[in-house]
Amino acid sequence: MRLAFLFLISALLLAFSQVADTSAVKGKAISTGEKLDYRMYLGIFTVGKGVTTVDKSVYVRNNRGCFKVDAFMETLGIATWISKVNDNWGAFVDTSALITHESYRKLSEGNYRLHEVITYDPDKDLASVKVADKKTGKFCDPKTYSTPDNVRDVVAGFMYLRIINFSKYKIKDTLTVSGFFEDKAYHFKIIYYGKETIDTDVGKIPCHKLIPIMPDNQLFRGENSVTAWLSADGNQIPVKVDAKMFIGHAGTVLVGFRGLHNQLKTVQ
Repeated sequence: MRLAFLFLISALLLAFSQVADTSAVKGKAISTGEKLDYRMYLGIFTVGKGVTTVDKSVYVRNNRGCFKVDAFMETLGIATWISKVNDNWGAFVDTSALITHESYRKLSEGNYRLHEVITYDPDKDLASVKVADKKTGKFCDPKTYSTPDNVRDVVAGFMYLRIINFSKYKIKDTLTVSGFFEDKAYHFKIIYYGKETIDTDVGKIPCHKLIPIMPDNQLFRGENSVTAWLSADGNQIPVKVDAKMFIGHAGTVLVGFRGLHNQLKTVQ
């Protein structure tokens, strides 16, 4: 099983986001130099770790200032016997609009390898995808695809969720979302379920609870099988994701952080 792929998608499924209501919370939620640490679990077992970082520098893509955001994942312990995983998902994300200008994936999952780079043209709503040859390491000729307006990849969607003003939503309100992954545009829905406090290694964190409506697939059990919690504060960082799978529960939970722009809110 491609565990890291599963956990990243479960953690960021709702992050293929171009949300219909684009009103944002007041103040800045994202800082350069930020780092978030996660534990990945399958049932009662820890099977991996994940780290997301925002580089200390601001980069330029398409003549726009960009955050360089990376997510790193690797399996630990007994999970490495099943499928050793060491993945890096990254993107150059516009510091103002939080749209993607360039994204990349470097995946090593058992015998599976992928090195992919996607460049985006937000003016023409196009994405140019190039994949490295597994033997030579040289990139093949790029393929171009149409994208939704203001497209975001998985990583940029994760960042964009952090500025959504959830006070605009009532329980069971639906957010319509879209995005681009590999070579396809996606459209699906997320239901807002209000607030809930999640107990973590860094404290009890008040969170926004969201459930994406899952399409039929061979990994998750039912359309309401994935639940995500984002901190209900000025950061809105992913705190936990839990997925009901055909083989049990799996997910990821926050275990550490540094460099947040706002103090993480916890309760007793």
